[in-house]
Amino acid sequence: MPRVLSIAGTDPTGGAGTAADLKSITAAGGYGMSVVTGLVAQNTHGVRDLHVPPVKFLAAQLHAVSSDVTLDAVKTGMLGTAEIIATVAVWLDDVRPPILVVDPVMIATSGDRLLQPEAEQAMVTFCRRATVVTPNIDELAVLTGSPRAATEDEALDQAARWSAEMGVAVIVKTGHLDTLTVTNTWLSPDGTRIAVPSTRVDTTSTHGTGCSLSSALATRLGCGDTPAAALAWATDWLHESISHGAALRVGSGHGPVDHGHRARRLAAAASSAPWITPDAVPHLLETPADLGTSRAGNDGGPAPAVASAGPWTAALWAAGEETTAAIADSDFVRALVDGSLPKHAFGFYLTQDALYLNGYARALAALAARSTDPAAQVYWSQAATGALTEEAELHRGWLGRNSEPAPTPAPSPVTAAYTDFLLATALGEDRAVGVAAVLPCFWLYAQVGAALPAVPADHPYAAWLDTYRDPGFVTATEQALAQLESEMAAASPAVRATATRAYLTACRHELEFFDQALRIEPGEASAVQGTAIGTTRSPGSTSPSNTAAAQLAGSTR
Repeated sequence: MPRVLSIAGTDPTGGAGTAADLKSITAAGGYGMSVVTGLVAQNTHGVRDLHVPPVKFLAAQLHAVSSDVTLDAVKTGMLGTAEIIATVAVWLDDVRPPILVVDPVMIATSGDRLLQPEAEQAMVTFCRRATVVTPNIDELAVLTGSPRAATEDEALDQAARWSAEMGVAVIVKTGHLDTLTVTNTWLSPDGTRIAVPSTRVDTTSTHGTGCSLSSALATRLGCGDTPAAALAWATDWLHESISHGAALRVGSGHGPVDHGHRARRLAAAASSAPWITPDAVPHLLETPADLGTSRAGNDGGPAPAVASAGPWTAALWAAGEETTAAIADSDFVRALVDGSLPKHAFGFYLTQDALYLNGYARALAALAARSTDPAAQVYWSQAATGALTEEAELHRGWLGRNSEPAPTPAPSPVTAAYTDFLLATALGEDRAVGVAAVLPCFWLYAQVGAALPAVPADHPYAAWLDTYRDPGFVTATEQALAQLESEMAAASPAVRATATRAYLTACRHELEFFDQALRIEPGEASAVQGTAIGTTRSPGSTSPSNTAAAQLAGSTR
């Protein structure tokens, strides 16, 4: 765990300065410490007053820390005056931390200059000590002595010249430019460029984003990450933090980001609480009304995009609508739709999807073998064939994009748990229970597809999103619903209750399957990172003899 020191001012509302730095360091996996350069009276509307302690006290803080703690990284924020900059510079020259990230804090988001001219020049010289400097667009102009860049290319050109001249790396952040895509680019003195794109979030909760990014970056570099890995982690984490900042409801101006959202999301994913409580489903289901009347479309519950086949499937939809809504609102689906989903997460998702389809096909084949109705036998066997065809097509597509075969992937715990559940249910439970377990893969993915907005052709996942809307998959879902409605009508009350629990369990497995891609680090997904981007899973990609089968289960998963 890297020991990271923040040298910056305060923010009593917690959105910027040392408060944001400490939250960011913790979120990025470090132990945070802080030395205060100035006491700032501010809120989400702006600064009201400032008190700067004597530099003698600043020096005392710095030496108190470094005389006792080995520092793996240092991040500087608001230094304020030429005297403060000089004091920190002398200390840095003595301590020489292995990582120094400098957030110059020269110009506020409002455009106000925060440093006197002599302090601005001192900051330029100070930056020579940095591992990397993280200015905003206006600060980059001051550092380089150039007019404010109007485009990303202008900013990159300014930074490239200055980086080569100063001998330090620079991060170009395009958040203050008027572009849909927001990119953070690492420029090294040797001309190397590492671009990490993200998507602009329509929000006013952006207070402290510069502090937060630089602190997270310092921490990841202090962990030993490469510049590419550190910048990717910090960018992805900050995008999630910005996306959920408004929900904090802190202040009525420019609110803070939610530094802790990722940590809380992962903590919730690790919970051992049962997904379905014992009293959630009656032990005997005599009629669909025993599960409650469907609220879909009446009081805000999501109406099914593919209509239920009768009263039993309508009751199941109502019972699972909370999970259905959670999938539609999940961070994974949001990021997939807005294009901000990290490439390593998308690659991991597709790899696990291929592994899932293999297990899913076996469950469908078991249902075909156990069916007594010829039409059901044909349907489930075609569905199994379609899933296997898609799994093979995915792997062929990936291997075709690489000069060397990728290592054989392993199923994640989430994928293994889901496929094990499906196989155990399809093979060991009543046939109605098995059909209920495999239905969510049809119904919930059709639901996601129906809700997807149109995306431009240059969207990074446009081809993949188009497969969700496949009409053949809707037809297959309707047939699956008809199968389950028939099975539920013929089943005993006890089997119906078991089938309901199986359906709800599978719904939760679907949510976990989506979300798992955002629980993995880039390095953990290295076996598939970058191999699947652009791969499509259209039924038309299969041979003509397999087209009907490919339109069935799994063709748009």
